Amino acid sequence: MQPLSLAHQFQGFAARTLLSLPDSLQVMLAGGQPVERDGYVLDPQVQHMLAMQRRMRRPHFHQLSVERARLEMEVNTRLLAPRAPVMQSVRGDRFEGPGGPIPLRIYRPHELPARAPATLYFHGGGFVVGGLESHDPVCRIVAHEARCVVVAVDYRLAPEHRFPAAADDAVAAFRHVAANAEALGIDAGRIAVAGDSAGGNLSAVVSLETRDDAVRPAFQLLIYPAVDLTMSFPSISSLGKGFFLEKPTLQWFMGHYLRSPEDGRDPRASPWFAEVAGAPPAAVFTAGFDPLRDEGAAYAGKLEAAGVAVTYTCHRSMFHGHISASGGLSKARPALSEMTAALRVALS
Repeated sequence: MQPLSLAHQFQGFAARTLLSLPDSLQVMLAGGQPVERDGYVLDPQVQHMLAMQRRMRRPHFHQLSVERARLEMEVNTRLLAPRAPVMQSVRGDRFEGPGGPIPLRIYRPHELPARAPATLYFHGGGFVVGGLESHDPVCRIVAHEARCVVVAVDYRLAPEHRFPAAADDAVAAFRHVAANAEALGIDAGRIAVAGDSAGGNLSAVVSLETRDDAVRPAFQLLIYPAVDLTMSFPSISSLGKGFFLEKPTLQWFMGHYLRSPEDGRDPRASPWFAEVAGAPPAAVFTAGFDPLRDEGAAYAGKLEAAGVAVTYTCHRSMFHGHISASGGLSKARPALSEMTAALRVALS
C-alpha cells in the first residue's frame, strides 16, 4: 500500500480534529440547522463531514475518469479509516477463476481454532472502483470482532469486465474456498458471505446461486446492498444529492457495469428480481441517508416473506459508506461492531 501524500495526511488529520468538536459546533460549522429527511435526522458529524467535502470541492466519481476514480476511492477510504487490529497472519493467494486468476487476501486473527469459521468479503465500489486495499481495515475488523477467517475477493471490475464478470467471480470464489476449506484451515459448514454496497449485491447473488450446492453460505451479511440495479426505489431520487453517493454516480456505475439496461432485471445483477426462497439466513443493514436505503429495506422484507430468517437494521443518522469512515465518526464505529456481532453470532 502506498503511503498517503502529505496533503492527504493533513486532510485526514484536520478532518479528524474538526470531527471531534461538540455536536452543536458540528452543526454550526455545517450551516447552522440540522438536516432532516423522511423523519431521519443526519448525524452532526456526518453533516459537518459532507460540508467539509463540499468546501474542499472533492469530486464525485462520475466527474472523473475510471482511473482517477479508482485512485480517489483509495484516498477516500483511508482518510477516516478505522484503526485496524493486528492479525496473526495476512497473506495473499489466488485461484483460477472463470476469466483468469482471481487474487484473494486471507486474514486470520489470533487465537482461532485450526478449523475456524470464515467469511468471504466482497468490497464495495459500484463494480468499478475499490479493491483489497480500500477495504483492508474493514476486513481486519470483521476478522477480529467476528472471530473468523476473512477471505477478501478481488473480483474483476468494470468497464474492462462488465456484467456478469463480478458475479461469476464471486460465485467461483465461494466454491473455491468451500472446496479447499480443509487446506485453508476453515470449517466448511460455517462459511458466510459479506459485503458492502456492490459487495452486498455480490453476497446476495452468491447466496442465491449456491442454494443447491453441497456447501452453501451459512449466513449473508448485506451492508447497504445494491440489490436493484434498475434504480427504481424512491430513495434513489429523494437522497440522490448531497449525501456523498449521488444519483449521477450510481448511473455512472451502472453505465460501466451493465452491458445494456436489460441486464438490470437479470437476477444475477439485481437480486431484487430473484426468487429468494431457500436463501441462507441474513442480516441486512442500511443507512437513513443512503440512496440505496429503500431497496435494502425492501429486500430484507422479501427475504422474510419467503421464509428466510432475517434481521433488518437501519442506522438512521448515517450515510452510504459510513463503515469506511468509522475511524472519524463516533456513531459509525459502533454500527460496524453491530454488524460484526451479527456475523459472530451466526457463525458461533
